[in-house]
Amino acid sequence: MATNVTSLANHNQNGTKQEDVVIVMVPFPAQGHLNQLLHLSRLVSSYNLPIHYVGFNTSIRQAKLRVYGWDPITNTTPNIHVKEIPIPSSYNVQSPCSNMSKFIASTLDLSLTLRELLIAFLIELSSTTRRLVIVYDSLMAFVVQDIVSIPNVEAYCFHPVSAFTTSSIIWESIEKFLHLPTFLGKFARKLLKIPIELPSLESSFTHEFLDFLSMQDKHHNICSGNLFDTCKVVEGPYLEILAKLHRLLRRGNQWAIGPFNPIKIPKDSKDHCHKCLRWLDKQEPNSVILVSFGTTSSLSSDQIKELAMGLEKSDQKFIWVVRDVLLGEGQEVNIPNGYEERIHGRGIIVKDWAPQLEILGHSSTGGFLSHCGWNSCMESITMGVPIASWPMSFDQPRNAVLVTNVLKVGIVVKDWERHDDLVTFTIVENAVRKLMDSPEGDEMRTRAMELGKKVRESMMDGGISRKVMDSFIAHVTRD
Repeated sequence: MATNVTSLANHNQNGTKQEDVVIVMVPFPAQGHLNQLLHLSRLVSSYNLPIHYVGFNTSIRQAKLRVYGWDPITNTTPNIHVKEIPIPSSYNVQSPCSNMSKFIASTLDLSLTLRELLIAFLIELSSTTRRLVIVYDSLMAFVVQDIVSIPNVEAYCFHPVSAFTTSSIIWESIEKFLHLPTFLGKFARKLLKIPIELPSLESSFTHEFLDFLSMQDKHHNICSGNLFDTCKVVEGPYLEILAKLHRLLRRGNQWAIGPFNPIKIPKDSKDHCHKCLRWLDKQEPNSVILVSFGTTSSLSSDQIKELAMGLEKSDQKFIWVVRDVLLGEGQEVNIPNGYEERIHGRGIIVKDWAPQLEILGHSSTGGFLSHCGWNSCMESITMGVPIASWPMSFDQPRNAVLVTNVLKVGIVVKDWERHDDLVTFTIVENAVRKLMDSPEGDEMRTRAMELGKKVRESMMDGGISRKVMDSFIAHVTRD
């Protein structure tokens, strides 16, 4: 462990010695998960605590390349130390472009191979500190299970999804375990503010992924507490539910310390030179919709054509990020011939990396057509931008319900009850117009802006999220 660590910021209110408490972040090796714990590393390191961010070398490189809102992460970044573990030579790394289901399965398998190498590193690290604090992704419980053999360790489970999604899934498990009658289940959900009708787990997750979740659940007995990338302003009722459920399940206290992403990026940041931001500078306020589907979403070639046509016919300005969109057949995304010429001046297609957070924070951006991954939801909510929801899989369908039905800062593009159907250009066209050019869209934008303002205020000195973060740091650095 490095002993001469320079402070990133002066937030050490507890007088903690640098070798007294050490934090280790153990992310799941998928971009959205890597990104959240990397942002959390930045926040925690500002309290003058040394952070070790641990993962496979390929995952670490991916996370470094895509981090935004701060200067690039390097091996000498103050307070943050990167531990890169080589991928086993016998392991065949799948490409997401070859087959999405195989890619997800291979990522799940790969994560399990980190167990032996991780515990060896943690044992070595524990010998040089009073308290070793492990913050592990909820999908990495199996990997960190051996920390029970280390006497001076505490583990905190980071939940990379919304409190709404987590609480609804736990409550459904309780309903099944107790065999609650339908009428009683509906009554309980009404009290808990959980919608009666939600996308089923079976329709949102593969059987392999559900089995993987079940495997992780068996090892959460190591958990001393729970962390969430959200805040009371956004999910207060569901955080209250989770606090009660965690006490019932004896999984310790919880801290809602989000948003992890920066709440403001200066215009002179390294990302503002991107062409789409220069283009946004020339547009009217709230006139542009961002279209982006994350790093693990898959669209058919027919769906790409319908989406392209719907955006064109909407007559609205847009930025469409196609770099991360994957075709189910493993083919490259092909934009229709002549399309870019037809939309010239009204739309931009980004085929390389795009600074999503800074786009959302730009005054010209007034909407976000999104897959509703939790990172994207929190970034959009933080920046006060309403969402046109197009969930693909995993927690996204439930996040979409939170955004549209609960928070009422979004509209539905893809109805999950017909998730296997093609989303036609007419549906896309109408949804984009509704969000960007209608009284209903304007009302939604106003609500989103008001919510975003409250979220940003919660991260300021004296704000609720800042106080919760201070509380967590005080807890892990206690005498």
